[in-house]
Amino acid sequence: MGRLFVLFMVHIGMFLLGMFMMKSGLYVLSGHRLKRWVLHFTKTPVQSFLTGAIATALLQSSSAIMVLTVGLVATGYLTFQQSIGIILGSNIGSTITTELITLDLGTSIIPMLLAGALLVFFVRHRIGSGIGMTLVGLACLFFAMEGFSELAKPLSSEPLIHEWLQQTNRSYAFGVLVGTVLTALIQSSAATIGIAMGFLDERLLTLPAGIAILLGANIGTCVTALLASIGAGTEAKLTAYTHLWLNIAGVGIFYFLIHPFADVVSMFASKSDVQLAHASVLFNVICSIAALPFTRWIEWWIYLVHGINNRS
Repeated sequence: MGRLFVLFMVHIGMFLLGMFMMKSGLYVLSGHRLKRWVLHFTKTPVQSFLTGAIATALLQSSSAIMVLTVGLVATGYLTFQQSIGIILGSNIGSTITTELITLDLGTSIIPMLLAGALLVFFVRHRIGSGIGMTLVGLACLFFAMEGFSELAKPLSSEPLIHEWLQQTNRSYAFGVLVGTVLTALIQSSAATIGIAMGFLDERLLTLPAGIAILLGANIGTCVTALLASIGAGTEAKLTAYTHLWLNIAGVGIFYFLIHPFADVVSMFASKSDVQLAHASVLFNVICSIAALPFTRWIEWWIYLVHGINNRS
């Protein structure tokens, strides 16, 4: 058990390293223009929504965009109302990562890693090094995903993990709790979903149980923004709270639709990991688009719940 656990933690570390490298590479490519885009294209809720989606897709980290948004609200560059659209958009942009990690690159992973490393170490130009870091990050993600799949079956033979899997398959509330806690601990919803995909591939988790973990991951990912808002002003705190409340609302609705939702996503793909990736996309797209027309009401409700007079 000890050896398997160490290997499992190594693969989690590799996945998080891959996320960091990819995020860093994409940030190098976009430079400080990303911050300028966020500031410039947030005049309406729709602009804020599209900016949040595109910026998150470019940076491959909803947590990074939320930290940036909380910071911009704290310094007065963005208003709380503008941040709501960014939050909704970032939830959609973050789903690209889960779609990426379902790709089967096979023997292409090692050449990708080598090409990325050569660009990082031998190309001094910003664009070359940015592409190199992105390639190294992607290669690490795919290596980690292979590791999750290979370790899933040996881990499931351990009594503790076996009981955890059985409990998750029996109780979707437990699955939501697991997804929330694991994501809060490792600070990556993509890594949590990737781990669930590994168990799904080996048919150790059912698709509805995987969706329950996915729903929990959407709540757990809010911890980063909450931490970033500590010590900030009222509107910055409200931005972090809104991220949490919106995700809780979406999870609360979909929790009662897990079985029909699983039936729907299973029609779009035959592989269980791809089904879970599609579930992540559909969940976030439906929740965000449904909430977008009501940004003014959401703002009013957040002020009301947190006992703050709306001065706008």
